[in-house]
Amino acid sequence: MTTATRFDPSHMLSFDLETTGPDPLTARIVTSALITINGSHRDDLEILADPGVEIPEGATAVHGITTAYAREHGRPHDEVLAETIARIRRGWEEGATLIVYNATYDLTVLRTLDPTFTVDGPVFDPLVVDKAMDRYRRGGRRLNQVCEHYGVTLDNAHEATADAVAAARVAWKIARAYPELADMTCDELMLKQATWNYEDKTRLREHFESRGQSDRAATVNTSWPLQM
Repeated sequence: MTTATRFDPSHMLSFDLETTGPDPLTARIVTSALITINGSHRDDLEILADPGVEIPEGATAVHGITTAYAREHGRPHDEVLAETIARIRRGWEEGATLIVYNATYDLTVLRTLDPTFTVDGPVFDPLVVDKAMDRYRRGGRRLNQVCEHYGVTLDNAHEATADAVAAARVAWKIARAYPELADMTCDELMLKQATWNYEDKTRLREHFESRGQSDRAATVNTSWPLQM
């Protein structure tokens, strides 16, 4: 990634994980989806992993994959992790922007599982950008809610491929709605997102502190695109 490279919404690698839990510092991969979109060409890949641990009932309730199913049909966890990272790196080498909704979660999972993983190319986080571009809009910012706002169909939420495709479509819609994003270099866009996320999370931390919820304020992480 160089300062001269500009964000290209027509060349994307959209990425989503379904995992064993909500904490990116302990979660393991259950499914990994990588959707390449380059102009009119689209290539879908979803890999099922055997995470090597029990999948909690709460996680199964979200994505529908049981421990027994993952053990019978999934590939070894470390293979899935390695292929996911290799494909992300290849996407960056080929000039794609990585689309990740709530990037801090998915990318931190990868970094926790493989400390050699680094963010070496552009990332576009529709959650962060949408919040910054339309800060005062009423309603939640879960993927299904943001899809509804931008008129994007999400048929099967919390299925990795469906979520990745929806995130890519939302990213494209956001880029169309705010053309100034496409005028930014990738470096500028990365810096903007880190700043926007920091400001948003700082406001959230201050909100909790103002309500005397110091324990919740302490859990708010302001870093992006990796949790530090």
